[in-house]
Amino acid sequence: MEEKSKPSFYVTTPIYYVNDVPHIGHAYTTIIADALARYQRLSGRRVYFLTGTDEHGQKIERAAAEKGLKPKELADRVVVRFKELWRKLNISYDYFIRTTEDFHERGVQKIFKQLLDRGDIYKGTYQGWYCVSEENFLSEDVPLEAEGYKICPDCGRRATLLEEESYFFRLSAYQQPLLDFYAANPGFVRPQSRMNEVVSFVRQGLKDLSITRTSVRWGIPVPGDPGHTIYVWFDALHNYVTGAGYDWNQELFQTFWPADVHLIGKDILRFHAIFWPAFLMAAGFPLPRTVFGHGWWLKDETKMSKSKGNVLDPSLILEQVGPDALRYFLLREVPVGLDGSFSHEGFVQRINSDLANDLGNLVQRTLTMVLNYFDGEIPSPGEETEPDRQLAKRFAETASRVYAYYDDYALNRALEEIWVFLNLTNKYLADQEPWKIARQPEARNRLARILYQAVCAIRGSSYLIYPVMPETAEKIWNFIGEKAKPGQVSKSVLAFYDLAAGTRISKPEALFPRIDLREFIGEVEKPKAPSEIAPKPEVKMDYITYEEFKKMDLRVARVLAAERVPGTSKLLKLQIDLGTEKRQIVAGVADTYQPEELVGKEFIVIANLQPAVIRGVESQGMLLAAEVDGKATIPFFDRELPPGAKVK
Repeated sequence: MEEKSKPSFYVTTPIYYVNDVPHIGHAYTTIIADALARYQRLSGRRVYFLTGTDEHGQKIERAAAEKGLKPKELADRVVVRFKELWRKLNISYDYFIRTTEDFHERGVQKIFKQLLDRGDIYKGTYQGWYCVSEENFLSEDVPLEAEGYKICPDCGRRATLLEEESYFFRLSAYQQPLLDFYAANPGFVRPQSRMNEVVSFVRQGLKDLSITRTSVRWGIPVPGDPGHTIYVWFDALHNYVTGAGYDWNQELFQTFWPADVHLIGKDILRFHAIFWPAFLMAAGFPLPRTVFGHGWWLKDETKMSKSKGNVLDPSLILEQVGPDALRYFLLREVPVGLDGSFSHEGFVQRINSDLANDLGNLVQRTLTMVLNYFDGEIPSPGEETEPDRQLAKRFAETASRVYAYYDDYALNRALEEIWVFLNLTNKYLADQEPWKIARQPEARNRLARILYQAVCAIRGSSYLIYPVMPETAEKIWNFIGEKAKPGQVSKSVLAFYDLAAGTRISKPEALFPRIDLREFIGEVEKPKAPSEIAPKPEVKMDYITYEEFKKMDLRVARVLAAERVPGTSKLLKLQIDLGTEKRQIVAGVADTYQPEELVGKEFIVIANLQPAVIRGVESQGMLLAAEVDGKATIPFFDRELPPGAKVK
């Protein structure tokens, strides 16, 4: 298919403020966008991926002044940090827009004048409480403090009362058109809970929006009235059209606008789901297909932000583990629409379990056997048996589900499916025992088939993980001598058995060396002299009688539903099936398992434990789990059992 005839896909991140260095929240949004862009390229689509920086406004003006710089000088310094981080994270953006670029300023002024000429913008006077940090006026329902001022509910800083001449956008005129659009396009805002928030807000009524400032100089001047500066949000939102070629590259703009998905943090939902579509309606542009408001990454149950002093620097993490481990963790740990709580313990566990063991060990031991048993050449496979056919069938089924999840932006579900298949491949090797067959010369054809199947599984999986872990996929392709790469092998032609026998492989290296938690978080203590080491206290065990043990009613429980207990970091509320009844229990496993991971799983509970109220939630039983370094691991059953079955 010729390039111009391919379907297009346009994905954006928010443009990031340049009054701060990039942190894990910026990285998260951009990694999501990059994974979607890479997947769509793998799908054979023409992709345009836009990111960049928001460089105007009072907040940046003040931040620059504090450093003794001009605003543009501050922006130039910070932009380098963003671009360097995106390079380290293998972000494959197509264009990095800066709102100080000439074509963007011209485009914004052109649209502003069009709306002014049409009567959608008019001049008036505005008074309101303005938060410089959030670049936003507070809503009228924010209460006045006893001292006579208002506090911004988002950042906790004192707002400033402003009264000035202003140009207004007739947002009120677009209340019904917006509601009609939402009704006709129910997938415009995702997840659905955020669409509900948006519709509810708009139904309450919309007031006209002040979109210029006379008190701010660092910004785009209003055309014909340079005493006014265009409000930073009106300026910034239009980067999505100017960055896609509006008014400077008509072919690019016609190819990619409207955007397929704007990825944003949920805190800027109102700007993107209400203001932005209203601006576009007024200007006569087609509206984007989806605004996806992802959750926040929390630290100690609090949103990360510079003002709260709890941001995580991704550069420090990258120095220790490289880009793919961080990309995998952020996209695997939580669904895109939900909040996640970053913990170093959970991060290290994912690396050691999922990456070093499940994936890395599979690749290394398989390719090492090819090196040892077939002199480093992918063997010509012997006769296919039923276990071999089943592995190939499961790959085709897995790939189909993974594609569907990528298409639906459910990246964590896509990764879950891939890891189910990787574990199935590990089980295939364990069941077939090629290391034993290698000692049987008469079974060499069978050995060849087993290792061929395993390398096929590794190759296929590498394409499925490529959108999230491109560097790892490239390493695997280099190990197995894979010549075709994304752009040559699309998902439509990716087949399990497209692996040429006789291809020479390279000696594999560890994809993900295991990490020591204490070293990772920098808490390794210096070795102590023998005289400084206190003797270990004697551990005494309290024995119980068999009759006492028999008093515990241990049962198989199946999880029907799971959710976090609000205001806690470790507690999950689980609805369980005990066969003859349904119950609710509270378990301290939220720092190990996501709620959706547990639904359908079976484990052991003490069914006759006295009910208790934990953080205001009744718990009618207790699950059994092992605790290592303060984290719980649940022993699940390896096959399905009837709920309520007695455990002895």
